[in-house]
Amino acid sequence: MMKTFSAKAEDISREWYVIDAADQILGHVAEKAACLLRGKGKPIFTPHVDTGDFVVVINADKVRLSGRKEQQKIYHRYSGYVGGHHQDTPETLRQKAPERLVEFAVQGMIPRNRLGRQIAKKLKVYPTSEHPHEAQNPKTISVS
Repeated sequence: MMKTFSAKAEDISREWYVIDAADQILGHVAEKAACLLRGKGKPIFTPHVDTGDFVVVINADKVRLSGRKEQQKIYHRYSGYVGGHHQDTPETLRQKAPERLVEFAVQGMIPRNRLGRQIAKKLKVYPTSEHPHEAQNPKTISVS
């Protein structure tokens, strides 16, 4: 009889990957990052275990949005206080914190539970091409 494999903490080896988001569509970058973070491409993938890798996204300020989403899409946030509802478009968010565009897109593609929060900590997003993770010898991944 064959038994179902379930990954354990000692079975997991984590890699580091770099995704260059310059002139790439936001959804494509986020999908690739979410897949790597979750570990979906690994043969030891287990849905309830964090088997994913670390992902560094560079040039987040140069990511593209298709269609008219730059002006029409709306990001909502609420402070919890009366009158604390705020709205941002990608256009204004890009000026304030361009890395948040990629973070929001990736967080929408991972589970919304304790496992998802643990997975999200492995995502590192930088607005320029410089990042402090050269010591980990990250591999470059193309989005297409």
